[in-house]
Parts: sequence; structure tokens; C-alpha cells
Amino acid sequence: MTWAWLDADAENRVCSALRATASPPARCDWRWDNTGRPSPAFKDPAKLTRETRPLEPNVSLISTVAAAFGVALVLGFLAERVKIPSLVGYLLAGILIGPATPGFVADPHIASQLSEIGIMLLMFGVGLHFSPQDLWSVKKIAIPGALIQMGATTAAGLWVGWLWDWSLGGALILGLSLACASTVVLLKALETRGQLDTMNGRIAVGWLVVQDMVAVLALVLLPPLAGVLGDAHGPLADKPLWLTVGKTLLEVGAFIVLMFVVGKRVLPWFLWQVAKTGSRELFTLAVIATAIGIAFGASEFFGVSFALGAFVAGVVMRESEYSHRAAQETLPLRDAFSVLFFVSIGMVVNPHILIDEPFKVMLVVLIAIVGNLVAALVVVLVLKYPLNTALSIAVSLGQIGEFSIILAGLGLALGLLQSDAVSLILAAVLISISLNSFLFVAIEPLRRWVLGKSAVARRLEMRQDPFAELPMSTERKFLEGQVVLVGYGRVGRRIAQAMDARNIPYVVVEQNREVVEGLRKAGRAAVSGSGSEPEVLIQAHIARAAMLVVATPSSVHFRAMADTARTLNPDIEILLRSHSEDDTALLTKEGIGTVFFGEEELAKGMSAHVERRFSG
Repeated sequence: MTWAWLDADAENRVCSALRATASPPARCDWRWDNTGRPSPAFKDPAKLTRETRPLEPNVSLISTVAAAFGVALVLGFLAERVKIPSLVGYLLAGILIGPATPGFVADPHIASQLSEIGIMLLMFGVGLHFSPQDLWSVKKIAIPGALIQMGATTAAGLWVGWLWDWSLGGALILGLSLACASTVVLLKALETRGQLDTMNGRIAVGWLVVQDMVAVLALVLLPPLAGVLGDAHGPLADKPLWLTVGKTLLEVGAFIVLMFVVGKRVLPWFLWQVAKTGSRELFTLAVIATAIGIAFGASEFFGVSFALGAFVAGVVMRESEYSHRAAQETLPLRDAFSVLFFVSIGMVVNPHILIDEPFKVMLVVLIAIVGNLVAALVVVLVLKYPLNTALSIAVSLGQIGEFSIILAGLGLALGLLQSDAVSLILAAVLISISLNSFLFVAIEPLRRWVLGKSAVARRLEMRQDPFAELPMSTERKFLEGQVVLVGYGRVGRRIAQAMDARNIPYVVVEQNREVVEGLRKAGRAAVSGSGSEPEVLIQAHIARAAMLVVATPSSVHFRAMADTARTLNPDIEILLRSHSEDDTALLTKEGIGTVFFGEEELAKGMSAHVERRFSG
């Protein structure tokens, strides 16, 4: 087999000539040279050996999918065993079956096509879980915090790209890629540690909602601006910038209006018609067809990317009563194609980048981890939140993930990034995600060490929350004989409404400072903080309260709350909310208080209604 290494222009000329004259047609391809970099190469099919001849198309599809799933399964399993997110294993699987490593090489064209479906379904899932309420409840810290953090990290990426003589578009994509934390990794980390429903967890999730919105906006604007940001002779370089951006925003706006005006009415009706058939597989097919069909239609008729089309489809479907079922039914397929997406991205990674450009890799990883971490830490502290909250949020954001990969892939497709640049970003993804779990473990030891060494840190930790104490003007009825209600979520709000209807005095204990601020403005007694902290319950005057009602969804801190309440007020009555039969049995056995299990109370209510209906 003969290889002739050419530059890109020469390769294009040779390819054009060969396609016109060769019989059978010659093939031009990209292969890795002995320096570890991709170079164009001419290959004569007549001289291909059995080992290098491409597989037949039908076999190539099966072998690519089989290899991708098989290797991803093994490496994903190994990653989970060593407490690293499985996403790292999927990317490594792509490297292993890609052209950069010896042995079997999967078909990159088929993998790329399958990854497009993966992007659609991944973004559809993001849209299904997109919650404006999560953002709105922490808007005063999440919106400014995320924008400042992303601005700082993007600026660092732009500076590094400028140092390396990258185009403006390439440097911008580098900065944006390094500023977007992984929603998948964050949610899993918070859920594993039981922090998802805590105030710190809600702030982190709201922060990521803002990041996702900025990333989606970037996906919208980058394609039409590619000519301006990259090649000065690009297809849009000769058009005014305002015209390019205006046309794009107009198309996107038309698509979004159509989806929210028409789609919001049509989609629920359509899903209802399918659900009436009683066929589970037909319902799943309807959801998948809707997601992919809308993404494709948005691209064809509005010039919108597949990713944005699928994301908007998910957001609109979230408004349907079938959103939860849609998320559950499509989860396996979304997971499967998401794996193919991550594997296909791994296939374009050049692992030699770690050897050839160690300084660049180190700098990019430092921006992704330390840059995001420090930026978030400073912003949260400036907004007068305690050190513990600042550390938790900062570590949550000290990694990058799926949006970084999508942006890098878009940059490669638009010609704004070279494959080496994509390899740098993916190296940062792999390393930052791998280290993030260890950073979470280090939060508490680090906090204790800093508090022991620094008086400034101790002041930051103990900084006064203006809503941590009841005001001096609080009426006496809220200070003795009152109910202390811990948690003002869906359950706590309903309990409060019932007590308001009967004029029962109560004090709300809620971690969300903005919720407490709203309650104060409405004339209700409320304090900000965690009910598991004794000083917070003391501020709620638990020592003279008649009852403690714990309406938070997590049972992790029930015992701490009960111990504080019993110590200060031995005669207090305690009511607890439980989510599982095991928790109910354990709490009842320990005699902490009266336990209310959600499903059991629902069954009692429905049974009572049935009995009343047939009692006469």
C-alpha cells in the first residue's frame, strides 16, 4: 500500500482529478502520521490489503455500533468502579476504537451520523428537565453569578487562544467550552451526596440552568457568524454583522413562537391521542419521532441547529401532563444514543496531544477547574453567602462536560477549530470530570483547614445573614406556642396555607434566602437557614414552640432536628414527612415523632372518600 502525504490544497486537487479519471475510484482520507497529527492521504483502493480495506456498508454499521457499545460498556463500568463518572469511560472508548490508536477502527462517518441523533435526544432530555422555577427561586445569585463566572472563564479562553494565534472564533469557542459545567455530572454528584434538595444544591442547579441558556444561545449564533469569526473570506464575511445576527435571531424567534403558540397546543393533544391507544411502544415512538422530527424540521425550514430544535421541543413538551412519562419512556434510548455521541467525540481525540502539547493541556485544564472554581467562589462570597455555600458551588462548577463537547464539535464542523484544539478541550473534559469527585470529597477537610488557619475565613463562615433572625418587631404569638415549620416547598406551602386558614401562628425555617425574603414581605414570620443547625431552630424560638413540623423531602437531617428540639423543649410534638416505607419504619421504631408516609396518606384519603361514597 502506497501513501503520499500532501498538504490540504494539494490533496483537494489530487482528489478532484482522481474522482474524474480513476477506475475504480480512488479514495482520499485522513490518517494519523508519525507525529500523531492528522494529515490528508491518498490511498489507491486496488492496493488495499485485506486488513486495511474498508468494511462493506452493512457490516460497517453493525461493527461500529457493536464496538462502540461493547467498549463503552466495559470502560464505563470500570470508570464507575473507581468512582469516576461513566462519561469518562465513553470518551476513552471512542479513543480506543478511533483512528488514533492501533487495532480495530470504527467507521467515523457512521459514528458521526449516530452522534447527531445522540445530540438531538440529549438536548431533548435537557429541555424536558429545564425548570424555570429552579432558576427563579435562586435568581439573585444564579443569574449574576453564572454570567460573571462564564464571562471570566470565556475571557481567559480568549486570552489563551490569542496567545496561541487562534482565530477569534476558535478562541471564543475555547472560552465558552471551558465555562460550561456538566449538568449530568453535577446532578449525579449532588444526588449521591444527598445535596440535591439543599439550598447549595438548588443554587448550583439554577446556576447551570443559566449556563445552559447561554450555551444554547451560542449554538444559535455561531453558525451564521462563522465567516466573521473565522475565515475572512467565509460565506458571510461580506455581509454586515447586524444583518447576519438579525436574520438568525428572526428565524430562531419565529421557530420558538411557532413552538410555544402552536406546538404547546398540538403536542399535548397528539400525545393524548397516542396515550389513549394504551400502547407503550407507540407512545415511546411518538415522543422520539416528535423530538427528532422537530429538530430536523427546525433545521430544514428555520436554519436552526438540531440541538436547539430538540431543546425547544423538550421545553414545550415539559408543559404537557405527559412530560414525566415522556422522560421515563425515552430514557433508555436517550442514554444509548448519548453514549454513541460521547464515543464518536472520543474518536476524534488525538491522545498524542498529552505528549506533544503538555503545557497547553495543563493550561486548559487549569482554566476549566481552577478558573471556574475561583470565579464562582469569589462571586458567591461577594454576594454575601457563607464560605460553606461558596465552596460547595465552586467545586460543583469545577468541571466541564456535554455542552463543552457539543460546542467543540460545532467548532470543528464550522472550521473554527482544528482537531488538535478539539483534543485539548476533550482532554480538559476527561481530566476535570475525573478529578471532580475527589474535589467534592475534599470540601469539608478543606473548609476545616481554612477555618483553622484564617481569621478572614472564619468571618466569612460566620457572616451575618439579614434573614437569619426574626426581627425585633415580631409579634409575641410567633414566639411561644407556635408551630415551627421546616421547609417551604410544595408540601410545606400547603401546610402553611392550612394553618393560615385556621389562624394558627407559625414560623417558617427555609434554606432559600429569597423565599424567606418573600415571606417577610408578605408579613409572615420566617428565618433563613438549615433546620439541622441548632442556632437556626433557636432563632425560630423552638424552645417555646408547641410543635415542630418537618416538611423537607430528605430524611438525612431528621435526627439532628429532633435532637435539638427535644433538648431545648422536651415536651414538643414532632411531625415528620417520609418518602419511603423503609424510612417510615426506621423513624417510627426510633420514636422520633409522628411519621407521615406520602403514599400511605394518599391511600387513606382515597379510601376515606370511597367509604363516604358508599356509606349511605
